[in-house]
Amino acid sequence: MIKRDTFGEIIRFGMVGTTAAAIHYGTYWLLQRFIDVNVAYTVGYIVSFIVNYILSARFTFREKTSTRNGLGFIGAHVTNYLMHIVLFNFFLWVGLSRAIAPLAVLAIAVPVNFLMVRFVFKHFHRS
Repeated sequence: MIKRDTFGEIIRFGMVGTTAAAIHYGTYWLLQRFIDVNVAYTVGYIVSFIVNYILSARFTFREKTSTRNGLGFIGAHVTNYLMHIVLFNFFLWVGLSRAIAPLAVLAIAVPVNFLMVRFVFKHFHRS
């Protein structure tokens, strides 16, 4: 059974994640028409990362932003970005369209990212 506070975090994470994913995808979608798809995907990721950190800290996990959780968040997102870009290119390679590939990536990466980011805000800053 999921604890009530964990359930609330999952709901808030979903809201923040949806916002960050929309920013990421929107930025990617606009830029991929003009620049390389990997560069567009990366720029979208960076833009959404900034919003995601602030909202994750303050809204999702109700923690203050700090150097320590900021560094942990960056570490989690470097791993997450590498997973994103590998999956993105894999899905393009197997024939998914440039419009659908990012959505397939999110289906896999979001649950993994929740676990990593939750660890950062709930455990990393307390060690």
